[in-house]
Amino acid sequence: MFDHRHLLGIEHLSPMDIAAVLDRADTFATTPDSRAVRRDSLSGLTQINMFFENSTRTQASFEIAGKRLGADVMNMAMQASSIKKGETLIDTALTLNAMHPDLLVVRHPNSGAVALLAQKVNCAVINAGDGRHEHPTQALLDALTIRRRKGRLQRLTVAICGDIAHSRVARSNIMLLGKMENRVRLVGPKTLMPPGIEKFGVEVTDDMAAGLKDADVVMMLRLQRERMDGGFIPSEREYYHRFGLDAAKLAHAKPDAIVMHPGPMNRGVEIDGEIADDINRSVIQEQVEMGVAVRMAVLELLGEGRG
Repeated sequence: MFDHRHLLGIEHLSPMDIAAVLDRADTFATTPDSRAVRRDSLSGLTQINMFFENSTRTQASFEIAGKRLGADVMNMAMQASSIKKGETLIDTALTLNAMHPDLLVVRHPNSGAVALLAQKVNCAVINAGDGRHEHPTQALLDALTIRRRKGRLQRLTVAICGDIAHSRVARSNIMLLGKMENRVRLVGPKTLMPPGIEKFGVEVTDDMAAGLKDADVVMMLRLQRERMDGGFIPSEREYYHRFGLDAAKLAHAKPDAIVMHPGPMNRGVEIDGEIADDINRSVIQEQVEMGVAVRMAVLELLGEGRG
């Protein structure tokens, strides 16, 4: 059962809700020797993708997911929309509502904008990332990747490293991993740690060796310079020296630890290229693949009954 009208964040999901999404996504996840799963469960339904920020992986995977389920998928070019002519977000929502969509996928640069849209439309709304708030489907696809590689999603030690302060991915993962009884460590410079983060029940350190010690999962984050308005790091070279993942730092984690990154990666800044391409440790490409499966699961669960 997934008794939710929208998916706006991880915060309101129970462990059973999370398991329901991951179990459904597992039925869509492909293996190297299988073809992509397709079905017509969303046949006759309309899915609109509204991305107010640039996106490659997320927008493409939502489009592929909807089409594999048989939905009529429309991508709105928000850079050329009436928003640029002065139309408010609420007016845009009312206009879309008059078109009677069934599923609305939204990415917006402002925290809370997607929740506001959800109050104004009659369809199911999926948050594809809003400001510094949340990115729920990224956390869910990360969870699916971990579960498939580790065989479980409980009692693991997960180190999330880098730009915590500006990362909606970090926020959603902290909540999801905490709900599933994992030990979460945040690693990064103090300038990139949000105030009061300890209240989330996580460990915080600016020492990579201590943060990665005996970790089962090492999750690197992108430096989000577009959200920075000051000198948060002295230089990229210094940042890589202290916080970039290389073989020496990874050696502090467990020998079978997996390496993750939500992308896009800055090689030589957040992660060494050889580590990113290590097929035995890196699951970065698997994350991309699981993204389609998880988004198919979310679309189908929210679309059930709307036909």
